[in-house]
Amino acid sequence: MAIPKKIINFLEGNKVKYETVEHKTVFTAHDKAATLKVADKIIGKTLVVKLDKVMVLALIPANKNLDKQKLKKISKAKIVDFVKEAWMKKNLKGVKIGSVPPFGNLFKMPTFIDRGLMSNKKIVVSSGSHTDSIKINPASFKKIIPDLVVGSFTKKR
Repeated sequence: MAIPKKIINFLEGNKVKYETVEHKTVFTAHDKAATLKVADKIIGKTLVVKLDKVMVLALIPANKNLDKQKLKKISKAKIVDFVKEAWMKKNLKGVKIGSVPPFGNLFKMPTFIDRGLMSNKKIVVSSGSHTDSIKINPASFKKIIPDLVVGSFTKKR
């Protein structure tokens, strides 16, 4: 499955430079890094997280895990939890579960990005497909998500 038209239109409409990257079917960010033969610190994995009653996207490096306590502090939420797959299937139409693109404004959701990803020249993020990814400069990523929240909310795997 190629990158959904909705994602391409979003990127093109925002006039940012990006590159599509085709690869074999992968289901984890770690496998994507191995397949593309790149450091997993430049692969972004998109997590769908519930902060109190608000659903958000959190983009973290593949070599890290989410630190719920740190995210709680940054977001000032009382409860941080992962969203159930059923909610994702119902609300994130047109993209494959496990390959949710980190463009929260497309889904009317706030987007958080871990500071660790912002220091890379390029990052590789999910595209909505298990066989294609998007390579983008962190500055361009920040440009297309005006209310992007940047913070440190990961821990070692």
